Amino acid sequence: MAESDQVRQRINELYKKKQESGLTEAEEAERKELHKKFIANFRAGFKQQLDSLVIVDKKGKDVTPEKAKQIQKEKGLR
Repeated sequence: MAESDQVRQRINELYKKKQESGLTEAEEAERKELHKKFIANFRAGFKQQLDSLVIVDKKGKDVTPEKAKQIQKEKGLR
């Protein structure tokens, strides 16, 4: 199981426990830290998708903005 899956699973476990009986201070701190990790992983993945995005018009011409093309070149995607 990937780390992101484990983080998501633990967040869900803590959420269920919070709904049923509440969390201790240590569990609440763990939940907050896991949430930060989850958001950071999500943003990194989303940024990767945006960085590799190519925009093409109806005629098939590449109209990706130059700034995006430059980032792709720096990362070896173009």
